[in-house]
Amino acid sequence: MLAYVFWHWPRPGFASGYETRLVRFQQALASAPPPGLRESFVLALEGAAWANGGADAYEDWYLLGGSADLDSLNEAAVTSTRQLPHDEAAAAAGGGTGGVYRLRLGAPVSPPRYAAWFSKPEGLSYPALYDLVRPALASGGGVLWGRQMTLGPAREFCVHSHERCVLPAALAALEIPLRRVWPEDASPATFHTP
Repeated sequence: MLAYVFWHWPRPGFASGYETRLVRFQQALASAPPPGLRESFVLALEGAAWANGGADAYEDWYLLGGSADLDSLNEAAVTSTRQLPHDEAAAAAGGGTGGVYRLRLGAPVSPPRYAAWFSKPEGLSYPALYDLVRPALASGGGVLWGRQMTLGPAREFCVHSHERCVLPAALAALEIPLRRVWPEDASPATFHTP
């Protein structure tokens, strides 16, 4: 499973209606999802240097079956009943950047309440890193996402969880509490694909 992650923030003067625009787009996407889209959620955050310089920002997560589904999502976002809500949200955005992450350990936590971002310490193998992270995921109910092909400005790994995961200090993880914007209720927006 892959995740396309899009970090964005409102232009000055658009902050008050920005979340409403985001929700309208997500509702339009949920009513006519593209093939391969399994789930989406939008989170509010602050403290991530790669998103609005660490000030208030948002991140959209689009969970996909694989890399071919990126094309379907890209096309669907700006066509049909999704085009107008997309364009309204995009017009209010002050900036944005994206990344691609692959599910490495666990099952998606949707939507998560906490994120911990870190990079692999130099000299540590990937299997050793996974062994180091696995106990924290088990105790905190987390999942590990790993950046693909250096596509994205954020750190290499992200742990999502409902409860705070205590990662080993050697990882120097940046912990960020998250606020759910979409879906508005407690259940994730999941899509059924043939």
